[in-house]
Amino acid sequence: MMIKGAGANAIRPYADNKEKKMVKTSKIYIAGHNGLVGSALIRKFTASGYTNLLTRDSGDLDLRRQADVEAFFKAEKPEYVVLAAARVGGIMANNTYPADFIYDNLAIEINIIHAAWTAGVKRLIFLGSSCIYPRECPQPMKEPHLLTGPLEPTNEPYAIAKIAGIKMCQSYNRQHGTRYFALMPTNLYGPNDNFDLETSHVLPALMRKFHEAKINSAKTVTVWGTGTPRREFLHVDDLADACLHIIRLDDPVFQKLVSENITPLVNVGCGKDQTIAEMARMIKEITGFDGEIVFDTTKPDGTPQKLLDVSFLNSLGWHQTIPLEKGLAMTYQWCQDSHVFE
Repeated sequence: MMIKGAGANAIRPYADNKEKKMVKTSKIYIAGHNGLVGSALIRKFTASGYTNLLTRDSGDLDLRRQADVEAFFKAEKPEYVVLAAARVGGIMANNTYPADFIYDNLAIEINIIHAAWTAGVKRLIFLGSSCIYPRECPQPMKEPHLLTGPLEPTNEPYAIAKIAGIKMCQSYNRQHGTRYFALMPTNLYGPNDNFDLETSHVLPALMRKFHEAKINSAKTVTVWGTGTPRREFLHVDDLADACLHIIRLDDPVFQKLVSENITPLVNVGCGKDQTIAEMARMIKEITGFDGEIVFDTTKPDGTPQKLLDVSFLNSLGWHQTIPLEKGLAMTYQWCQDSHVFE
């Protein structure tokens, strides 16, 4: 039995048609606009003159509910989509809520990617994470390293969900002629990050720890693990800039990126890393904490190193602009101005 829309006769709405260039009034849906990435996308697209941005709060649209998502796409008919909505968290959150991480992320991406196809969306950008690569991946990690080895156990459910999103983009491009592309950012930080000590990633958690230690005149700040794992960090405004750069690439270039013969994937990072200990010392200096750093070696380190090869993205004309130390200072100032730690 032939499934509708499948096989050799599947409808390929954009494969053979030259696409009109994205303009300032194009209708662009930013999924997850209140989060770390989504809010940066809103800032970047707005500052760049895009005036028709479409958003929905989670209370108004639960992206895990297929019927609601399909009704939204049918009614609003966005031309472009950036899928930044996701359940995210650090090692503790991933270890404590693995079912939530895999269910929520699979549901969100399945619903949005499929609804985008049924609504005739011209281009879609899917945002994943560098944790999609194998735990023992060669460094720096290149796009072809995807699915070449076992994942890091502490965030495997989240990583598997993100890999499924990449493969959905590839599969819809192959079968339906869509133009969906995935960006895999490195560790992100910046305004509107999650600074909760129980559920946040390492950088915002440490920023809060050092700030509170300074305020409370503590003598030490404890950092999980040995401090030796190496991590790459990217300011979220740089990621937003990369998203805009990719989504508005000229048609021939973008079409080549979503060719059915390749995985539609590009790394987004700065191409430089440092140890957790080095990053902690930067935060210590920026926050003004004058005590000592203690490493709790009974806690897990996670992946030994996570450094992205960003040569592919650089070849497309994009480069990082915010160095880590400057970005950390900007983020800490935002926290103080926004009373995040009060």
